[in-house]
Amino acid sequence: MFSKSKINEPGPKAAEPPQSAPSSAPPAPEKSDFKASAPKAKPPASMLSADLHITGNIKTTGDIQVEGTVEGDIRAHLLTIGGSATIKGEVIADDVVINGRIVGRVRGLKVRLTSTARVEGDIVHKTIAIESGAHFEGSVQRQDDPLNPGRGGQGGGQAAQGGGPGGKPQGQQPAQAGGGQRAGGGNG
Repeated sequence: MFSKSKINEPGPKAAEPPQSAPSSAPPAPEKSDFKASAPKAKPPASMLSADLHITGNIKTTGDIQVEGTVEGDIRAHLLTIGGSATIKGEVIADDVVINGRIVGRVRGLKVRLTSTARVEGDIVHKTIAIESGAHFEGSVQRQDDPLNPGRGGQGGGQAAQGGGPGGKPQGQQPAQAGGGQRAGGGNG
């Protein structure tokens, strides 16, 4: 009764309309199966509204748009800091768009400061764009992997401690300092 050969034969066309109704039911679940896989598409960004004040860290693999105040670190895929937003803490995201204020370090593969951005802190990036009118106070450092805090933190610490000599490793600095003290002791 329900074989493919009968459906494909031109003779039983009168039987097709009754079979079409039951046949159309199985494709509907198949379509819903495709809809079930549709959530793999990117969900909308989580929104933190302007009247929201958060104290603590925020971590997500998704996207966040902040319009309120956050006192803590934020980790996200795409982070948009709205014009009314204030962030006091470290920001780490693949893509960071800053329209508001950040006091703290910014780490991102792509970092964009719009004309309304105000950043007080260091920026570690792979690519950066700073629009005319943006206020930025801090240092900018390019890294191939800016999302890895351990790598950038060690490099930044060495540069800060080795300000005079520059790129000397920490292990060699005490030996140089000791050598300088012996030379000073011999002169006195």
